[in-house]
Amino acid sequence: MHVLILGGTTEARGLAELLAADERPDLRVTTSLAGRVASPRLPPGQVRVGGFGGVDGLTAWLVEHRVAAVVDATHPFARTISFNAARAAADARVPLLALRRPGWQPTEGDRWHEADSLEEAAGVLPGLGRRIFLTTGRTGLAAFADLVDPWFLVRSVDPPQAPHPPRMEVLLDRGPFAIDGERALLRRHRIDVVVTKDSGGAATAPKLVAAREAGLPVVVVRRPPTPEGVPAVATPDEAAAWVRSH
Repeated sequence: MHVLILGGTTEARGLAELLAADERPDLRVTTSLAGRVASPRLPPGQVRVGGFGGVDGLTAWLVEHRVAAVVDATHPFARTISFNAARAAADARVPLLALRRPGWQPTEGDRWHEADSLEEAAGVLPGLGRRIFLTTGRTGLAAFADLVDPWFLVRSVDPPQAPHPPRMEVLLDRGPFAIDGERALLRRHRIDVVVTKDSGGAATAPKLVAAREAGLPVVVVRRPPTPEGVPAVATPDEAAAWVRSH
């Protein structure tokens, strides 16, 4: 049985590790990474890097490599590949499961301002603060490039490229992040507003706790829509059980 994991997340790596631990000679696992990170943490099993060439390319890959099941464990904001996977799996008649970590939920004391896009998030920032901790990744900075007055602390795994805000400091780092470190970071850089995507999970959630404790507003970009009709689970254990059931 050949299983394709569309990866790039902690959950995808966890699923690959669980399946590798089974030590089943009849189970072959390939994890596909988009290649957007220069030095990704590679999971066990076979790994491929790069795109498939759209729906037709992914469909052909599934057929050529005799894939028996697909698990979409991509980032919650990787909208294009999720929709491509749904169409390709249907065309190739291959069962598909979505492994999606639950989104964050506001709790008492949170000062959340929700937005439907990075552009909308940029639009509300001038009324919220002037020293902004931007944790939305390096690929969406163009949405904030026209904001010339605020100062941005941008945290990303790899260095961002232009266009980006003119007043910006880059912090290269990779989660998981600890609460004490997030508290110190907000104090050290005198942050007065945080911007994040609703990525969910525990690895990057401490920034929300630190912002709540400091009474800071947080602009949260909502998740994009997902393909309809695709069964979904929240944990690698559930996904591994689904794979084993096939």
